[in-house]
Amino acid sequence: MIILLSNDDGVYAQGLLTLKEALSPIAEVYVVAPDREKSAVSHAVTLHRPLRVEQISEKVFAVDGTPTDCVILGVNKLLKERPSIVVSGINQGGNMGDDVTYSGTVSAAMEGTILGIPSIAVSLLVGRYRNYENAARFIVKLVKWIQTTPLPPDTFLNVNVPDAERYEDIKGVAWTRQGKRVYSDSIEELVDPRGRRYYWIGGIPLKDVENDDDTDIGAVGKGFISITPIHLDLTDHKALDSFRKGVNKAPLERDP
Repeated sequence: MIILLSNDDGVYAQGLLTLKEALSPIAEVYVVAPDREKSAVSHAVTLHRPLRVEQISEKVFAVDGTPTDCVILGVNKLLKERPSIVVSGINQGGNMGDDVTYSGTVSAAMEGTILGIPSIAVSLLVGRYRNYENAARFIVKLVKWIQTTPLPPDTFLNVNVPDAERYEDIKGVAWTRQGKRVYSDSIEELVDPRGRRYYWIGGIPLKDVENDDDTDIGAVGKGFISITPIHLDLTDHKALDSFRKGVNKAPLERDP
């Protein structure tokens, strides 16, 4: 089995190195990751400049691009053959709810899925313990499971692991749906030494959004590992059926 690892925290990130060490006994592991942190770049692809690749060590490559670039290059150029699985992470911090639309970690797994490869995104809610070993231990089990249980077409798994001192302290594993996470619209307006105005987008999660226990946010908050199947088809099929049946047809009618 060949596994392609990537992330958005950079090729030297602790979560990535821990995951590589955990997976190496069960697979031939290649790392193709950004040469620096690329958090919150979503599914961006570099089209308007050349990409540089540096080989850090055997089967480890750093790319001056996005996580999506890394997966594209890894699958199509850098690996000796097509990987069996793409794993992205372990991200420093959770990727739950609406985070998945911003996350470079999630987008690397999304690109693997687009390329027809079973893919996993994994994130750790870093807290007091920062125990990446817990997340890596679970991903080893999940990779073995995927070998015998194929994922549905166009679907990847988004995994979020609570921070715990020991693996035994995690309460269990929950299959979840995507929750809801709303951020404050925090924008700092500042002035640089040359007197020019600039802006810094921040934002922190608001606390007043409720998430049921069957959501990723709710499950992790209760101490469970959350696994959310994410599908590439973003179509709202209920709305599509409604519109096709004639509800709110007015915008589609011809002008008199």
